Amino acid sequence: MRHSIVALVLSAAVTVGALAMERPAQAETLVKIGIVQATSGGSAALYGTMQKNAAELAIDEVNASGTLGDIKLVGIHQDDGGDRGQSVNIFQRLINQEKVSVILGPTLTTAAFAADPIAQKAEVPVIASSNTAPGVTAMGDYIFRTSPPESMVFPGVLAYVKKKSAPKTAAQIYGIDDALMKAAYGVHKKALDAEGITIVATETFQKGDVDYSAQLTKIKAANPDIIVIGGLAEETANIVRQARQLGIAPSTRILGANASISTKLAELAGPAAEGFTVGSSWFIQYDNPRNKAFVEAYRKKYGSDPDTFAAQAYTSVYIFADAVKRAGGVSDPKKLRDALAATKDLDSNVGPFSFDANREPVIAPKVLIVKDGKFTLATD
Repeated sequence: MRHSIVALVLSAAVTVGALAMERPAQAETLVKIGIVQATSGGSAALYGTMQKNAAELAIDEVNASGTLGDIKLVGIHQDDGGDRGQSVNIFQRLINQEKVSVILGPTLTTAAFAADPIAQKAEVPVIASSNTAPGVTAMGDYIFRTSPPESMVFPGVLAYVKKKSAPKTAAQIYGIDDALMKAAYGVHKKALDAEGITIVATETFQKGDVDYSAQLTKIKAANPDIIVIGGLAEETANIVRQARQLGIAPSTRILGANASISTKLAELAGPAAEGFTVGSSWFIQYDNPRNKAFVEAYRKKYGSDPDTFAAQAYTSVYIFADAVKRAGGVSDPKKLRDALAATKDLDSNVGPFSFDANREPVIAPKVLIVKDGKFTLATD
């Protein structure tokens, strides 16, 4: 009898064990995130590479935290090379074939104007982290951005410079064949006019230009108190360096567009970058626990400092994850869109983050100045 009971118990244990092995583990729900950032294509790659890195870092962190339960975020990166035609093709592939739930990007505003309407029509949210021209979110109610428009930051930069040095005249130089830079020119001109600063010279350049001596010689002859550049980081760095080489004195302060912020700018411009002034929503020394953790994690993983657009891309992932949680998943695109739009005071690496009624970031713009080769917060 004893042996029979033991055999029965062992048999039952084996049966239970077999059933446990047959029971499937809780399945993960994969949520695909399209990351359309240029990692090639000249100056666009300065921004795109960092944004891609930061987004992937944030995705890994969200997954490791378990905050979304059985939902796992999967990043799918596609390099558009800063080419709007490629951006359109990539958006179509991500939406129609990969079935992504959101797209982060693209790097350049010119590409956004071409590709974002595709996502809007498909009801797939887009969160831009480096598109700063006017009209981006006006393309539709599924278009968001964590990058503040130029119109939100430049007036504050100019007001700061006016308070410090009371400039009376200005020269403008901008990229004439880029939608973002043409828009930046308009914002800069409007702000200069509003402050009563006379524009004494206006020059243009095109993508791929490396020699700006002709334009800068004319600007030097006009003897402006300040120079305002509407260019990306690489172009701006070259203009700043060549301006000083041509003898434009350091007393002539040079201001840039929000789009020129990159950790590479000071490296490319060298000592000539000292005093370069620009507006931003973020700076690396921002005294915030979430920001300190972000900077430390980015440095540890990639061996370099993040820039503003990396910070904004990182924020974008956390905004999306928070919306997914509040929407109860991604099965209902409208519910997910509404959850994104309702983002308010989210604790993030750029500070408490909210979207306004137009899906623009609600931020307090900051003035940054290059000092000893790094962007630092301007002081009164």
